[in-house]
Amino acid sequence: MKRILLSAVMAVALLAPMSLRAQMQALFGYSTFYLPEQDRPYMETYLQFDAWTMQFEKQSNGVYRATVEVTLVARQQDSVCYVKKYDLASPTVASLDELDFSFIDVQRFSLTNGVYDIEVTLRDKGTDAPAAQVLEKVVVSYDRTHPAMSSVQPMAEVHPTQGEGNILSRNGYDMEPYVNDFYPEQVEELNYYYEVYNIDKEIGRKPFLAMAYVERQETGARYEDVQMMSRKNSAPLVPVYGSLDISKLPSGNYNLVVELRNRDGETMLYKRVPFYRSNPGVKGKELSDFATTFAGKYTDEEQLNIYIDGLYPIASEAEKQVAQELVKRPGLEEKQAFLYRFWTERNAMAAEAEWLKYKERIDYVQEHFSYPRTPGIHTDFGRVYLQYGPPDFIRDEKNYVSANRIGSHNEQPFETMQLGEDQNATDPLAGTSQGHVHYLPYQFWRYNKLDTDDPNRVFLFWDEHRSGYYRLLNSNARGEVQEIGWERRLCRQQLPEGVLGEVGEQFNRGY
Repeated sequence: MKRILLSAVMAVALLAPMSLRAQMQALFGYSTFYLPEQDRPYMETYLQFDAWTMQFEKQSNGVYRATVEVTLVARQQDSVCYVKKYDLASPTVASLDELDFSFIDVQRFSLTNGVYDIEVTLRDKGTDAPAAQVLEKVVVSYDRTHPAMSSVQPMAEVHPTQGEGNILSRNGYDMEPYVNDFYPEQVEELNYYYEVYNIDKEIGRKPFLAMAYVERQETGARYEDVQMMSRKNSAPLVPVYGSLDISKLPSGNYNLVVELRNRDGETMLYKRVPFYRSNPGVKGKELSDFATTFAGKYTDEEQLNIYIDGLYPIASEAEKQVAQELVKRPGLEEKQAFLYRFWTERNAMAAEAEWLKYKERIDYVQEHFSYPRTPGIHTDFGRVYLQYGPPDFIRDEKNYVSANRIGSHNEQPFETMQLGEDQNATDPLAGTSQGHVHYLPYQFWRYNKLDTDDPNRVFLFWDEHRSGYYRLLNSNARGEVQEIGWERRLCRQQLPEGVLGEVGEQFNRGY
């Protein structure tokens, strides 16, 4: 099971009124399974949407509903093996005050053995926000002769199937997937499900032992209090469902480990599923599992709060929620665990090197963009620098005044225009007074190439109150704020509507 955040985000405050929301957040996960009798592998995909991040629209019957356009594609090299495009409707609510919930979409489709690129694209049909997309590589490998295990699927809830069942039904139970690798303190059980195939080909009719336990990611140390064992009879398909009590599990990074052992205690098959546990009310037995890791080097909790807070621009929405909670309360080990997990998930082979490169950005931002009451990491300058790195070009203007013509709508210099009866009545400058256009202090950054966008992306910041504090006014980068009429705001409405001024031309050129 792989969980990935998809987020289509525009620069809108999180506490904006619902009608102004312009972001959508969803978690994507998947599992692969097999039908031995039919020799048919298949895949399940899971999408979990946070309702409060979506645009709900009023329907003819008075209720509110959001709609997401979902496109799911499976490719092998240049060949499309599966594609489905559909509109997914949310549950309805009577009021926009009732959006504190999530909902799940499950799809199931057959695939032959092979390596696939799975592409998922989501678009909130109630907004103009850009679509969110993720691409994942998936390996499918099952056959009739070799023992194998399906994906290990964590479960949120399990209930006996009523009636004919539905897409969540399997082996007499309805199982709602848990599409996250974060377990907050209010979640006290870790439920899981997987299937074993063709084990009878190896051990005949003999029974086997299905084990599950939790181990620390960093040390491999097993928590003896969090484990279970069950005896299973061999068959072509053996379903395994279990539940572990994690109420006493301290905060940290863990693996759920499932193993199959024969009667001699030899391991036949096993799988690991990483997860993160937040449980600040429970203390671990060791002083720290991170003393020998790069995260263990940071023992100043106040400084560690800044480093964790500084991860916000590149964090997933689930990670942002965890980080926000961590910096509000004491707990050095929990914060060390979060920092370690954050970077090992991104580059397990060179986690410390990746962190140190990003730490340089945080240190630079704190030194150069901080204000008396605002740390650099909380400024627009800081956020853009942390998210995209140092710009390739900066233009900084404190008292810019246009000296030539305004844009390409008129060939005459603005200051030499004559107003009279012979002037073109359609000229957008008709009726304006002569003079220069004075701009508020501004600065724009150009990036020659962003990793996830087209070349020559520009961010324009302005000092609206001439206080030295700059905010992002406009950008042509994907997912960033795009302010209509931004140049008129920058020059305090001196430009007529629809007229491109000199700073607008600078923005379009990128210099």
